[in-house]
Amino acid sequence: MSPLAFDILKLLADGRFHSGEAMAGLFGCSRTLIWQAVKEIGEETGIDVFSVRGQGYRLAEAFEILDVTKIRAGLERAAGETLTVAVADQVDSTNTQLMARAASGGLHGLVLAAEVQTAGRGRLGRRWSMRPGCGLTFSVLWRFERTMSELSGLSLAVGVALARSLRRAGADVGLKWPNDVLLQDAKMAGILIELSGEANGPASVVIGVGLNLTAPGPVDQPVACLAQVGIRPSRNALLAALLNDLHNVLSEFDGKGFDALREEWLGFFAHLDCPVTLTFSHGEPVNGVARGVAVNGALQVETLRGLETFHAGEVSVRRLA
Repeated sequence: MSPLAFDILKLLADGRFHSGEAMAGLFGCSRTLIWQAVKEIGEETGIDVFSVRGQGYRLAEAFEILDVTKIRAGLERAAGETLTVAVADQVDSTNTQLMARAASGGLHGLVLAAEVQTAGRGRLGRRWSMRPGCGLTFSVLWRFERTMSELSGLSLAVGVALARSLRRAGADVGLKWPNDVLLQDAKMAGILIELSGEANGPASVVIGVGLNLTAPGPVDQPVACLAQVGIRPSRNALLAALLNDLHNVLSEFDGKGFDALREEWLGFFAHLDCPVTLTFSHGEPVNGVARGVAVNGALQVETLRGLETFHAGEVSVRRLA
């Protein structure tokens, strides 16, 4: 989306009418360019923009624009001292951007949130997309004292942080192994972990999170959002709360590993003692009953062969009806 279209979108985010003439004066362009930019917003994002003669343009639904000052105002002292927060209008992927910064000496605790991702990614290469204002998409660069081999269970630990914040906000969320947050048995948030560093040295990790506040638009799987259960938090306040919990969980994980968070994760586990089916990139599916996770975060499933352990890799888990 063009810079002008983004500027207009941010202006219209208040949900009020803004005339084409006033916007043309504000942005120093013709009313024709304003009309073209408004049309671009609808075509590029799927957001409905109403046009009423004599009143101007207005979004069908207002939303809160992300603001670094407001986000930082919600950070606890320890998180505020560690985290550096940045907000972008549009990027290909917040994870891609921070992975590049990780390789070039980017700051520990760097956070990048975006209003729009043009190439957002989920686990197993799936695409993650949402309309502007419908949720939160952000990534955190964290440098661990642990080696990459000692980071098993990290995606589960991040899930604990998200669940803490969302339960506090009033959402009865659960966690799906290894990296999804569920609401009413549908995916509401996802986690993408990407690692870099030497095998035997300190590891740099980029943690990507995508979370639906309202319906995200067309997607290829059943999804949920906070609005469907009547929860409509401030985007800035919720992002700050998520960052506070992430800071606390990542600090604990760095010192003690996943084992310190395992019991809490099990308390959020949506499929505990439920029948599940596991599918793999190669091989036949496996059915069984989910019994929990090991100290390294591996899934434990009781199958016909007994209690078996499965690592994240190319495994997908689905609850059986």
